[in-house]
Amino acid sequence: MTGAWTLPRCAVLDGQEYEIHTDYRDILEVLRWLSGGADPQLKPEERWYIAMRLFYPGFAAMPAALWGAATTFLQEFLLAGRPEPQPGTPQLMDWQQDAPLIAAGIRQAAGCDVRSLPYLHWWSFLACFDAIGQGSFATVVAIRDKLRRGKRLEAWELEFYRTHRAAVELRRTDTAEADAEKQRLLALLKGETEGVCQKT
Repeated sequence: MTGAWTLPRCAVLDGQEYEIHTDYRDILEVLRWLSGGADPQLKPEERWYIAMRLFYPGFAAMPAALWGAATTFLQEFLLAGRPEPQPGTPQLMDWQQDAPLIAAGIRQAAGCDVRSLPYLHWWSFLACFDAIGQGSFATVVAIRDKLRRGKRLEAWELEFYRTHRAAVELRRTDTAEADAEKQRLLALLKGETEGVCQKT
């Protein structure tokens, strides 16, 4: 992975460059599949397979021996240089459910509606996301955090919660499942890689 001051536009795996989709809309779609939001009936390894196909346009031609490295690259790309969340970290937001609130916050932070841009790199999108200050999204996340920790809400927060309950309450929490999903995929990919190596 490249440094924090550059934007990766391809993956280098075993010395060969592979094209990747880097626009934030493409990555949000990858995350939707990984979280199970696109099809909750899929097994974790199926979700990861679809995510890899969405992220790497040439994934069908990629040697199976590179799948493990390709998965690691995708995980690192999604994190954009940030530390990986600790297992059991509570989910306080959902990209799909919170989309209107996030879009409004990013619009304020970026000074334009990024949805109208023809292209915006995922890491640049996350930089705008990190710059969200005060606003509805910050309020919703703060209330979720207080509720999760059993802290008392202030009067105005309680009123906000009562009138915006559907926006505040997350419809699902996938963090524990995502961790297990990642481990299963890595084990699956390792097994497939070993199988390929044994055949050659």
